[in-house]
Amino acid sequence: MGVSRLMDLLGDSREVIRNDGLLLLQQLTKSNAAIQKIVAFENAFERLLDIITEEGSSDGGIVVEDCLLLLLNLLKNNSSNQNFFKEGSYIQRMKPWFEVSDDNSGWSAQKVTNLHLMLQLVRVMVSPVNSPGATASCQKSMYQCGLLQQLCTILMATGVPADILTETINTVSEVIRGSQVNQDYFASVNAPSNPPRPAIVVLLMSMVNERQPFVLRCAVLYCFQCFLYKNQKGQGEIVATLLPSTIDANSISAGQLLCGGLFSADSLSNWCAAVALAHALQDNLTQKEQLLRVQLATSLGKPPVSLLQQCTNILSQGSKVQTRVGLLMLLCTWISNCPIAVTHFLHNQENVPFLTAQISENLGEDERLVQGLCALLLGICIYYNDNSLENYTKEKLKQLIEKRIGKENFVEKLGFITKHELYSRAAQKPQPVFPSPEQMLFDHEFTKLVKELEGVITKAVHKSSEEEKKEEEVKKTLEQHDNIVTQYKELIREQDAQIQELKEQVASMSSQNEVMQTTVTQQLSQIQQHKDQYNILKLKLGKDNQSQSNGQGDVSQVNGLQTEELTQLREEVEELRKQHTLLQTLLGDKDTLIDTLVSNRLHTYLYLFVELEALRSQVQSQSAEINQLSTERQELLRRAEAGSSDVVPSTDSTIDAAKMAELESRLSAQTTEKERLKEETKTLSESRADLEQQLASATSTVAILQTEKTKLQTEVQESKKEQDDLLMLLADQDQKIHSLKLRLKGLGETVEDEDDLDARDQTDDDDEEDEDED
Repeated sequence: MGVSRLMDLLGDSREVIRNDGLLLLQQLTKSNAAIQKIVAFENAFERLLDIITEEGSSDGGIVVEDCLLLLLNLLKNNSSNQNFFKEGSYIQRMKPWFEVSDDNSGWSAQKVTNLHLMLQLVRVMVSPVNSPGATASCQKSMYQCGLLQQLCTILMATGVPADILTETINTVSEVIRGSQVNQDYFASVNAPSNPPRPAIVVLLMSMVNERQPFVLRCAVLYCFQCFLYKNQKGQGEIVATLLPSTIDANSISAGQLLCGGLFSADSLSNWCAAVALAHALQDNLTQKEQLLRVQLATSLGKPPVSLLQQCTNILSQGSKVQTRVGLLMLLCTWISNCPIAVTHFLHNQENVPFLTAQISENLGEDERLVQGLCALLLGICIYYNDNSLENYTKEKLKQLIEKRIGKENFVEKLGFITKHELYSRAAQKPQPVFPSPEQMLFDHEFTKLVKELEGVITKAVHKSSEEEKKEEEVKKTLEQHDNIVTQYKELIREQDAQIQELKEQVASMSSQNEVMQTTVTQQLSQIQQHKDQYNILKLKLGKDNQSQSNGQGDVSQVNGLQTEELTQLREEVEELRKQHTLLQTLLGDKDTLIDTLVSNRLHTYLYLFVELEALRSQVQSQSAEINQLSTERQELLRRAEAGSSDVVPSTDSTIDAAKMAELESRLSAQTTEKERLKEETKTLSESRADLEQQLASATSTVAILQTEKTKLQTEVQESKKEQDDLLMLLADQDQKIHSLKLRLKGLGETVEDEDDLDARDQTDDDDEEDEDED
């Protein structure tokens, strides 16, 4: 709990205790990650930021400086604390620190120190050495809270001390590095001049001005590099300012400033402009080709020359080492991985003799680096040569090196680059930091290019023509294999899409089938209910008819009522019974047909699903075979490359030949399997088309049956209604008969009841049976 007790001192009301507590925590947190984490999680950020605000932020005294130093100890090289600082929204609390007034004259030494530490604190959060994800998150927060906008305001303000301005440029550089949103914002910032100029143009004017401080020029170069880092849009905008169609004679553009610095008398401006232009081409083939269109007017009365040609002209004039190193780095970046640029470079008949002469000469220590860069440039011309120029094909250039320089000598000169003492220093971090202008020779991104190309160029120079041919054959074979693999992958993707589509169709049809089954069940239930109701009505009608016939006979005997009406009603009831029976029969037939169609469709879908699953298993097996072949091909390629540079033992050659033969046989088997799979796919496609046609026919049939079923149900409803009307009519007749009987009884006539009639009928029936027995 010692650290926790010390943290309590920061809230002590006695300033001397609090200040000494700050100094003690500074010493404890130096290079001790464990104590740094404990202090951070004891709410140190909140307390320190509160103290800085209470003491007046950048206008505060030595206490603010102590708090900032403690914050730097807690955050520098500590990703856990950095993440805690960001997640706690403490970045937003840094914005008020950088609010400067219009009158920036008379800054105190303490304010300069405080603001310098505050800028360093921002840089710690977005340092290129941090993890890319954490850096990007902090950059996003700084833009959203307005911190980047506030820094750009300081950048364009007047009266700011030189060291604060330099550190602000470096801070803005790292806040925008690799962040497209921040880079776009920076491109839109204008300097408060008349007329307004982009901030990038104003900064480049300082970079190519030899009267500006060296550290400020380095900071501007770093800012320009960070603006173009992973920013193809920004690269295109810079190169576009050099193209003939976009040049504005009335304004100064970034491209004009870079060209001016590239060909000025100041070697440092030459180097900075060359490196800046190289960053506009970094990993961007389109802009490398676009820059070939740039034409320069050298003097009146002479035709314009290309920018590429002008760079080689300056090289051949024997300028300062720093200028030549910068131009060679620009040329190497420009033509690497760009065969069109290589062709343009070789098209000038003077370039190759100049390079071979520079490499072959025995010069002093100062010229060794130039010789190494010339060897690198010539090696790039070999490695990225597309053999479009007959006089400078790969083979002829290698023969030229062997005759004029010697392969071993060429490789030795190429190694001068990485052996230079300033090379390793530049390779450590992106920011160009040099003790003096004379030591400004290497660029960080260029060291990556050298590391990438040195080995492949050495191999390319040592390869013989036969090895080249063999390698070309192997490459062609591998390309063919790649094409086969690509075709299989495309086929698998198509089949996966088809399988997915069919699965969706099966799922859709299954859901439709379930809905139809539910509907059919409901309709069958309704039909059964109608049947039950009909049977009840039939029984009731039978009794009513019998009663009506008896009652009608008596009444007709009594009052002479006409029997034709009752006869007609009986006929109508009988007709309705027949119609109802016919409708029931039709409904049964339709239900049977619907059940048959649903059952057939389910069997069809189950069969299709089984076929699709079988095809998927075959496709997965095929994909595994393809991946295995690809792995073995990569292994053979690696061995082939190793074999081209080293002497391969005979045993390994035999093994490789056996593996190659095995690979050939497996490839032929794979081709046969591919054809069979294609045939199966075609058959399945035709089967699917037939099934889809049958499905459409079944769907239309079901729709027709559903319509007919609805019609039959309507007719059943109408029949039921007619039966209800008939029952009502019979009930009225029964009521009339009853009333007539009552009137007859009232008049003194003898009227038999229904029970007497039933008894008499029973007696008559018995008499008839006795007569039959006699």
